[in-house]
Amino acid sequence: MDGNKLAELIFPNIRGTIAQLEERFPKRELPEGAYVTRFAPSPTGYMHIGGLYAAMISSRLARQTNGVFYLRIEDTDKKRELEGGVQEIIQSLAGYGVEFDEGPFAGGEKAYGPYKQSDRKEIYQICVKELMRAGHAYPCFCTADSLDKIRREQEEKKDDIGYYGAYACCRNLSYEQIEEKVNAGIPYVIRLKAPQAEGKHVVYTDPIRGSIEMPENKMDIVLLKSDGIPTYHFAHVVDDYFMRTNLVVRGDEWMASYPVHKQMFDLCGFQAPDYLHISPIMKMDGTAKRKLSKRKDPEAAVSYYLEQGFPADSVKEYLLTVANSDYEEWHIANPEKSGEDFQLSISKMPVSGALFDMAKLLNVSREMIASFSISECEKQILAWAGIYEPDLYEFAMSHSKQFQETIGLWKMSGKKVRKDVAKWNELMQMFDYLYQPQDKFEQKVTYELDDKYTKEQLKEAVCAYKKDLFLETGEWFEQMKLLGEPMGYCPNMKEYKKHPEDYKGSISDLCSIIRVAVTGHKNSPDLYTIMKVLGEEVVRKRLDQFLSWL
Repeated sequence: MDGNKLAELIFPNIRGTIAQLEERFPKRELPEGAYVTRFAPSPTGYMHIGGLYAAMISSRLARQTNGVFYLRIEDTDKKRELEGGVQEIIQSLAGYGVEFDEGPFAGGEKAYGPYKQSDRKEIYQICVKELMRAGHAYPCFCTADSLDKIRREQEEKKDDIGYYGAYACCRNLSYEQIEEKVNAGIPYVIRLKAPQAEGKHVVYTDPIRGSIEMPENKMDIVLLKSDGIPTYHFAHVVDDYFMRTNLVVRGDEWMASYPVHKQMFDLCGFQAPDYLHISPIMKMDGTAKRKLSKRKDPEAAVSYYLEQGFPADSVKEYLLTVANSDYEEWHIANPEKSGEDFQLSISKMPVSGALFDMAKLLNVSREMIASFSISECEKQILAWAGIYEPDLYEFAMSHSKQFQETIGLWKMSGKKVRKDVAKWNELMQMFDYLYQPQDKFEQKVTYELDDKYTKEQLKEAVCAYKKDLFLETGEWFEQMKLLGEPMGYCPNMKEYKKHPEDYKGSISDLCSIIRVAVTGHKNSPDLYTIMKVLGEEVVRKRLDQFLSWL
């Protein structure tokens, strides 16, 4: 069949050539060894933690080599696209320090755009027309019913499932047959005419996994759908080539697609990029591992970490421990440096799926928050609480000085840095007595009391303390000793331990009773500072409420 004649029949209005595209999208002038990487999501409004992981790796490898990292939007499926989805992607990644050199945003449209696939339709059709001229593509008029029939026949014969060889009904149609169907308005797709070389294999050297041998593709896959929009497989070949991508970071589930992608690059006459197939982030499900699922696992969504209040640096730090096995060792050896100084190594990336470890993420986050200054904590908490926790935000904004004091409370114990808080949403759980409005505290408080205290003992202690809260003295603990001794509380702990039977309790017991009455909790940071932050009026209300509860 005359490929030129067929190409003109199918694409009568396409006049551009690949040579013109080569001139329009020249090779990038970059330092030797520089990576041109990309992140190519669909604007569906959902960002998977695996997507953030891949984007972070792509970004770092480009930055480390003085290369280019760009955003390409795969928006050919308009039914799934969400309004504002592109901006959501950009903002989500920017929150984790992943920023783009080029892309579909103000200041990002450079010479290699458009960066949305929906705006590149003519580029794809130029390339398919050239494939058709060379005899590597053809129109297929098969209906969904006829394709189902082929599948059922293959299942009965236990043949490979797909459109290939003798099953490719439209592969050998004559020009006249094709022309008749086109003129009759019968819908069609454009398929790749895959070389039929039985037993031939493709050898690929993966930077992580080494040499991999796979059977060559024999399927006549769809290049253009009936609306002229490309499938993912073909669009990525064209886009990666003309955007001059030289390293594609993608999940290892795409490794099986390498033969068909390499075949399309070769048939188009394009230089294929290198592919880095990274291991997925896994989760234990019973005794087996599985991939994190957006349907089953809330932690699969990047939005989960924002809502929970994990500092972005904590998530980045954790993902670095997943990406490179030597990161933690480097971090211990370089405590004064941040994760931004770490040089990511492809050779140190995991071969098998890394197990998502929430306990480890929480530990990383506790260490990170402990390293923040009070002002940095305040800044981050305000940014988070302004969206997710209005009560905390209101307290922080209306009591700025007291709020800073409370941060110091849960960050420091004397000169020692505390590591209790892993994410900002824990603040309202752990320190509700500080940040909840009084009316909500009264409604929700439950008192963590030891059974060793009698109701009479509790009432006596609180009533005695109410007479003078000692909040205006710098000797609060000494005043508590003086208050407790006449009631039978030993002011000396060594003495109490020697003869506990001689006393109602120790001074620590008296302080614990007041602590529970004011906060509801048996354990808290420095009680005197807590009461100073709350103020005398609130403290008295808390004590009265406790007495009413008794």
